[in-house]
Amino acid sequence: MRGNHFGKLFSFSSFGESHGNSMGVVIDGMPSQIKINQEDLQSELLKRAPGQIPGTSQRREPEKYEILSGVMNDLTLGSPISITIKNTNHKSEEYKGFENTTRIGHADQTTLDKYGIRDHRGSGRASGRETVSRVIAGYFAGLIIPQIKVESYITQMGELTASEKSEGSQYNWLNSNEDQKIQDYLINLQNSGESVGGTIQTVIRNVPAGLGEPCFDKLKADFSKAMLSIGTCIGFTLGTGINFTTLKGSQISTDRSLFGGIEGGISNGDDIIFTSYFKATSTVGEKAKQGRHDPCILPRAVSVVNAMSKCVLADHFLRQQSYINIKES
Repeated sequence: MRGNHFGKLFSFSSFGESHGNSMGVVIDGMPSQIKINQEDLQSELLKRAPGQIPGTSQRREPEKYEILSGVMNDLTLGSPISITIKNTNHKSEEYKGFENTTRIGHADQTTLDKYGIRDHRGSGRASGRETVSRVIAGYFAGLIIPQIKVESYITQMGELTASEKSEGSQYNWLNSNEDQKIQDYLINLQNSGESVGGTIQTVIRNVPAGLGEPCFDKLKADFSKAMLSIGTCIGFTLGTGINFTTLKGSQISTDRSLFGGIEGGISNGDDIIFTSYFKATSTVGEKAKQGRHDPCILPRAVSVVNAMSKCVLADHFLRQQSYINIKES
Protein backbone atom coordinates (compact mmCIF):
# COMPACT_ATOMS: atom_id res chain seq x y z
CA MET A 1 0.00 0.00 0.00
CA ARG A 2 2.03 2.92 -1.34
CA GLY A 3 -0.51 5.73 -1.39
CA ASN A 4 -0.11 6.99 2.17
CA HIS A 5 2.11 10.00 1.44
CA PHE A 6 1.00 13.51 0.42
CA GLY A 7 3.00 16.58 -0.61
CA LYS A 8 6.54 17.39 -1.67
CA LEU A 9 8.35 20.12 0.29
CA PHE A 10 5.76 19.97 3.08
CA SER A 11 4.60 16.36 3.22
CA PHE A 12 3.10 13.82 5.54
CA SER A 13 2.47 10.09 5.75
CA SER A 14 -0.49 8.70 7.68
CA PHE A 15 -0.62 5.26 9.26
CA GLY A 16 -2.90 3.04 11.32
CA GLU A 17 -6.23 1.23 11.01
CA SER A 18 -9.57 2.31 12.43
CA HIS A 19 -9.68 -0.57 14.93
CA GLY A 20 -5.95 -1.01 15.39
CA ASN A 21 -3.91 0.15 18.35
CA SER A 22 -3.23 3.68 17.11
CA MET A 23 -3.53 6.18 14.31
CA GLY A 24 -0.59 8.37 13.44
CA VAL A 25 1.24 10.72 11.13
CA VAL A 26 4.83 11.54 10.19
CA ILE A 27 5.30 15.11 8.96
CA ASP A 28 8.38 16.01 6.91
CA GLY A 29 9.58 19.38 5.68
CA MET A 30 8.39 21.36 8.71
CA PRO A 31 10.65 24.40 9.21
CA SER A 32 12.50 24.65 12.51
CA GLN A 33 11.88 27.02 15.43
CA ILE A 34 8.14 27.38 14.86
CA LYS A 35 6.15 27.64 18.07
CA ILE A 36 3.30 25.18 18.50
CA ASN A 37 0.34 25.39 20.88
CA GLN A 38 -0.71 21.95 22.06
CA GLU A 39 -4.12 23.19 23.21
CA ASP A 40 -4.78 24.54 19.71
CA LEU A 41 -3.82 21.17 18.22
CA GLN A 42 -6.18 19.39 20.62
CA SER A 43 -8.95 21.83 19.68
CA GLU A 44 -8.47 21.07 15.98
CA LEU A 45 -8.69 17.34 16.65
CA LEU A 46 -11.93 17.72 18.60
CA LYS A 47 -13.55 19.56 15.67
CA ARG A 48 -13.24 16.32 13.67
CA ALA A 49 -13.74 13.91 16.57
CA PRO A 50 -16.84 11.71 16.83
CA GLY A 51 -19.22 12.00 19.75
CA GLN A 52 -19.10 15.79 20.01
CA ILE A 53 -22.54 16.86 18.73
CA PRO A 54 -25.99 15.22 18.47
CA GLY A 55 -26.79 13.49 15.21
CA THR A 56 -23.25 12.35 14.40
CA SER A 57 -21.31 9.19 15.24
CA GLN A 58 -21.28 8.56 18.98
CA ARG A 59 -18.00 6.63 18.92
CA ARG A 60 -16.23 8.58 21.64
CA GLU A 61 -12.50 9.08 21.17
CA PRO A 62 -10.68 11.55 23.45
CA GLU A 63 -8.14 12.17 20.66
CA LYS A 64 -5.26 12.40 23.12
CA TYR A 65 -2.12 12.57 21.02
CA GLU A 66 1.53 11.84 21.80
CA ILE A 67 4.36 13.69 20.06
CA LEU A 68 7.17 11.20 19.56
CA SER A 69 9.69 13.35 17.69
CA GLY A 70 10.40 16.64 15.97
CA VAL A 71 9.29 18.99 18.78
CA MET A 72 11.13 20.17 21.88
CA ASN A 73 9.79 22.69 24.39
CA ASP A 74 6.93 23.37 21.96
CA LEU A 75 9.34 24.39 19.19
CA THR A 76 9.75 22.46 15.95
CA LEU A 77 13.25 21.07 15.42
CA GLY A 78 13.14 20.82 11.63
CA SER A 79 13.34 17.02 11.87
CA PRO A 80 10.42 14.70 11.07
CA ILE A 81 7.48 15.15 13.44
CA SER A 82 5.87 11.88 14.49
CA ILE A 83 2.57 11.85 16.38
CA THR A 84 0.29 8.99 17.43
CA ILE A 85 -3.27 8.81 18.78
CA LYS A 86 -4.58 5.75 20.57
CA ASN A 87 -7.83 4.11 19.44
CA THR A 88 -9.76 3.60 22.66
CA ASN A 89 -13.44 3.16 21.72
CA HIS A 90 -13.46 1.00 18.60
CA LYS A 91 -15.63 -1.97 19.79
CA SER A 92 -14.23 -4.44 17.26
CA GLU A 93 -16.53 -7.18 18.56
CA GLU A 94 -19.36 -5.52 16.65
CA TYR A 95 -17.70 -6.64 13.41
CA LYS A 96 -17.63 -10.33 14.31
CA GLY A 97 -19.09 -12.25 11.39
CA PHE A 98 -17.90 -9.73 8.79
CA GLU A 99 -14.67 -11.61 8.14
CA ASN A 100 -16.12 -13.30 5.04
CA THR A 101 -18.71 -10.68 4.13
CA THR A 102 -18.03 -7.76 1.80
CA ARG A 103 -20.19 -4.64 1.89
CA ILE A 104 -20.86 -2.37 -1.07
CA GLY A 105 -19.38 1.11 -0.66
CA HIS A 106 -16.92 0.20 2.10
CA ALA A 107 -13.98 -0.77 -0.15
CA ASP A 108 -14.17 -4.30 1.27
CA GLN A 109 -14.05 -6.18 -2.03
CA THR A 110 -11.66 -3.83 -3.82
CA THR A 111 -9.19 -3.97 -0.91
CA LEU A 112 -9.42 -7.76 -0.93
CA ASP A 113 -8.96 -7.88 -4.70
CA LYS A 114 -5.85 -5.71 -4.52
CA TYR A 115 -4.06 -7.01 -1.42
CA GLY A 116 -5.57 -10.45 -0.84
CA ILE A 117 -6.28 -9.47 2.76
CA ARG A 118 -8.30 -6.80 4.56
CA ASP A 119 -9.04 -5.53 8.04
CA HIS A 120 -12.78 -6.16 8.33
CA ARG A 121 -12.99 -4.18 11.59
CA GLY A 122 -14.39 -0.79 10.58
CA SER A 123 -12.89 -0.90 7.06
CA GLY A 124 -9.28 -0.48 8.19
CA ARG A 125 -7.50 2.22 6.18
CA ALA A 126 -10.71 2.98 4.25
CA SER A 127 -12.36 4.25 7.45
CA GLY A 128 -12.94 7.94 8.06
CA ARG A 129 -10.86 7.42 11.20
CA GLU A 130 -7.77 7.79 8.96
CA THR A 131 -8.49 11.50 8.56
CA VAL A 132 -7.36 12.25 12.12
CA SER A 133 -3.80 12.11 10.75
CA ARG A 134 -4.68 14.72 8.13
CA VAL A 135 -6.03 17.11 10.76
CA ILE A 136 -2.75 16.91 12.67
CA ALA A 137 -0.78 17.59 9.49
CA GLY A 138 -3.12 20.48 8.68
CA TYR A 139 -2.46 22.08 12.06
CA PHE A 140 1.29 22.13 11.41
CA ALA A 141 0.78 23.28 7.81
CA GLY A 142 -1.24 26.22 9.10
CA LEU A 143 1.73 27.36 11.22
CA ILE A 144 3.75 27.82 8.02
CA ILE A 145 1.10 30.07 6.43
CA PRO A 146 -0.56 31.91 9.35
CA GLN A 147 -1.54 34.83 7.09
CA ILE A 148 -3.74 32.58 4.93
CA LYS A 149 -7.26 32.03 6.27
CA VAL A 150 -9.19 28.89 5.33
CA GLU A 151 -12.93 28.68 5.98
CA SER A 152 -15.30 25.91 4.94
CA TYR A 153 -19.00 25.40 5.52
CA ILE A 154 -21.77 23.07 4.41
CA THR A 155 -24.03 24.54 1.74
CA GLN A 156 -26.17 21.48 1.06
CA MET A 157 -27.09 18.41 3.13
CA GLY A 158 -29.41 15.90 1.51
CA GLU A 159 -32.48 17.86 0.39
CA LEU A 160 -31.59 20.84 2.62
CA THR A 161 -29.92 23.88 1.05
CA ALA A 162 -28.43 26.83 2.94
CA SER A 163 -28.87 30.28 1.47
CA GLU A 164 -27.91 32.79 4.15
CA LYS A 165 -24.51 32.99 5.83
CA SER A 166 -24.07 33.50 9.57
CA GLU A 167 -21.15 32.48 11.79
CA GLY A 168 -20.92 29.94 14.57
CA SER A 169 -22.80 26.82 13.51
CA GLN A 170 -21.77 23.79 15.58
CA TYR A 171 -22.61 21.68 12.51
CA ASN A 172 -20.48 23.84 10.17
CA TRP A 173 -23.72 24.68 8.36
CA LEU A 174 -23.68 27.94 6.39
CA ASN A 175 -26.41 29.45 8.57
CA SER A 176 -25.95 29.02 12.33
CA ASN A 177 -29.56 30.10 12.90
CA GLU A 178 -30.66 26.74 11.46
CA ASP A 179 -28.67 24.48 13.81
CA GLN A 180 -31.77 23.07 15.48
CA LYS A 181 -33.21 22.14 12.09
CA ILE A 182 -29.94 20.40 11.16
CA GLN A 183 -29.83 18.55 14.47
CA ASP A 184 -33.40 17.30 14.08
CA TYR A 185 -32.71 16.29 10.48
CA LEU A 186 -29.62 14.27 11.42
CA ILE A 187 -31.29 12.56 14.37
CA ASN A 188 -34.26 11.59 12.20
CA LEU A 189 -31.86 10.12 9.65
CA GLN A 190 -30.05 8.24 12.40
CA ASN A 191 -33.28 6.86 13.87
CA SER A 192 -34.44 5.66 10.47
CA GLY A 193 -31.08 4.14 9.55
CA GLU A 194 -30.64 6.41 6.53
CA SER A 195 -27.78 8.65 5.36
CA VAL A 196 -27.26 11.59 2.98
CA GLY A 197 -24.45 13.46 1.25
CA GLY A 198 -24.03 17.08 0.24
CA THR A 199 -21.58 19.87 -0.54
CA ILE A 200 -18.91 21.86 1.29
CA GLN A 201 -17.76 25.24 0.02
CA THR A 202 -14.28 26.50 0.89
CA VAL A 203 -13.12 30.12 0.81
CA ILE A 204 -9.39 30.84 1.25
CA ARG A 205 -8.30 34.42 1.85
CA ASN A 206 -4.93 36.21 1.74
CA VAL A 207 -3.39 33.76 -0.72
CA PRO A 208 -0.33 35.29 -2.41
CA ALA A 209 -0.19 35.27 -6.18
CA GLY A 210 2.19 32.78 -7.76
CA LEU A 211 1.41 29.50 -5.95
CA GLY A 212 1.16 26.47 -8.24
CA GLU A 213 3.54 24.45 -10.42
CA PRO A 214 2.31 23.86 -13.99
CA CYS A 215 1.97 21.60 -15.77
CA PHE A 216 1.28 18.60 -13.52
CA ASP A 217 1.32 20.22 -10.07
CA LYS A 218 -1.11 23.02 -10.82
CA LEU A 219 -2.65 24.42 -7.65
CA LYS A 220 -6.14 23.40 -8.78
CA ALA A 221 -4.89 19.88 -9.51
CA ASP A 222 -3.38 19.48 -6.05
CA PHE A 223 -6.52 20.87 -4.38
CA SER A 224 -8.58 18.43 -6.39
CA LYS A 225 -6.38 15.48 -5.44
CA ALA A 226 -6.41 16.55 -1.79
CA MET A 227 -10.21 16.70 -1.65
CA LEU A 228 -10.87 13.57 -3.71
CA SER A 229 -8.49 11.61 -1.48
CA ILE A 230 -10.96 12.10 1.39
CA GLY A 231 -13.25 9.10 1.74
CA THR A 232 -16.82 9.77 0.44
CA CYS A 233 -15.66 12.84 -1.56
CA ILE A 234 -16.75 12.24 -5.15
CA GLY A 235 -16.34 15.63 -6.83
CA PHE A 236 -14.48 18.95 -6.88
CA THR A 237 -15.15 22.20 -8.75
CA LEU A 238 -13.23 25.49 -8.74
CA GLY A 239 -14.83 28.92 -8.86
CA THR A 240 -17.84 28.90 -11.17
CA GLY A 241 -17.42 25.14 -11.54
CA ILE A 242 -19.61 23.22 -13.96
CA ASN A 243 -21.44 26.43 -14.84
CA PHE A 244 -18.35 27.30 -16.88
CA THR A 245 -19.71 24.93 -19.51
CA THR A 246 -22.69 27.20 -20.12
CA LEU A 247 -20.77 30.50 -20.34
CA LYS A 248 -19.54 32.05 -23.58
CA GLY A 249 -15.92 33.00 -24.02
CA SER A 250 -16.87 36.66 -24.12
CA GLN A 251 -18.23 36.33 -20.58
CA ILE A 252 -15.30 34.34 -19.23
CA SER A 253 -12.65 36.66 -20.66
CA THR A 254 -14.08 39.75 -18.95
CA ASP A 255 -14.74 38.47 -15.40
CA ARG A 256 -11.73 37.33 -13.38
CA SER A 257 -13.89 36.46 -10.36
CA LEU A 258 -15.28 33.42 -12.18
CA PHE A 259 -11.97 31.57 -11.87
CA GLY A 260 -12.04 31.12 -8.09
CA GLY A 261 -8.59 32.62 -7.50
CA ILE A 262 -6.59 30.29 -9.77
CA GLU A 263 -5.69 30.89 -13.42
CA GLY A 264 -3.55 28.50 -15.44
CA GLY A 265 -3.02 26.45 -12.29
CA ILE A 266 -1.43 29.44 -10.46
CA SER A 267 -3.01 31.55 -7.71
CA ASN A 268 -3.82 35.08 -8.91
CA GLY A 269 -4.11 36.77 -5.49
CA ASP A 270 -7.92 36.65 -5.31
CA ASP A 271 -9.80 34.55 -2.75
CA ILE A 272 -9.66 30.89 -3.71
CA ILE A 273 -13.16 29.39 -3.80
CA PHE A 274 -14.01 25.76 -4.47
CA THR A 275 -16.74 23.22 -3.74
CA SER A 276 -16.31 19.59 -2.66
CA TYR A 277 -19.08 17.04 -3.19
CA PHE A 278 -19.69 14.13 -0.81
CA LYS A 279 -21.80 11.02 -1.20
CA ALA A 280 -23.96 9.54 1.54
CA THR A 281 -22.16 7.27 3.99
CA SER A 282 -22.56 3.58 3.16
CA THR A 283 -23.65 2.25 6.56
CA VAL A 284 -27.46 2.22 6.67
CA GLY A 285 -30.26 0.15 8.17
CA GLU A 286 -30.08 -1.50 11.59
CA LYS A 287 -26.31 -1.03 11.86
CA ALA A 288 -26.71 2.72 11.39
CA LYS A 289 -29.49 2.91 13.99
CA GLN A 290 -27.02 1.90 16.70
CA GLY A 291 -25.65 5.46 16.55
CA ARG A 292 -21.95 4.79 15.98
CA HIS A 293 -22.05 5.78 12.31
CA ASP A 294 -22.59 9.22 10.81
CA PRO A 295 -25.90 9.74 8.97
CA CYS A 296 -24.00 12.52 7.16
CA ILE A 297 -20.22 12.89 7.25
CA LEU A 298 -20.20 16.59 6.33
CA PRO A 299 -20.22 18.20 9.81
CA ARG A 300 -17.00 16.36 10.68
CA ALA A 301 -15.55 16.44 7.17
CA VAL A 302 -15.27 20.24 7.19
CA SER A 303 -12.21 20.10 9.47
CA VAL A 304 -10.59 17.58 7.12
CA VAL A 305 -11.25 19.78 4.08
CA ASN A 306 -9.65 22.70 5.92
CA ALA A 307 -6.66 20.62 6.97
CA MET A 308 -5.99 19.28 3.47
CA SER A 309 -6.33 22.80 2.07
CA LYS A 310 -3.64 24.02 4.45
CA CYS A 311 -1.36 21.12 3.53
CA VAL A 312 -1.64 22.00 -0.17
CA LEU A 313 -1.01 25.68 0.49
CA ALA A 314 1.94 25.12 2.84
CA ASP A 315 3.57 22.79 0.31
CA HIS A 316 3.19 25.27 -2.54
CA PHE A 317 4.21 28.21 -0.35
CA LEU A 318 7.50 26.48 0.46
CA ARG A 319 8.00 25.63 -3.22
CA GLN A 320 7.45 29.25 -4.19
CA GLN A 321 9.83 30.46 -1.47
CA SER A 322 12.50 28.12 -2.82
CA TYR A 323 11.95 29.53 -6.31
CA ILE A 324 12.21 33.11 -5.04
CA ASN A 325 15.40 32.29 -3.10
CA ILE A 326 16.97 30.77 -6.21
CA LYS A 327 16.13 33.86 -8.28
CA GLU A 328 17.62 36.18 -5.64
CA SER A 329 20.83 34.19 -5.11
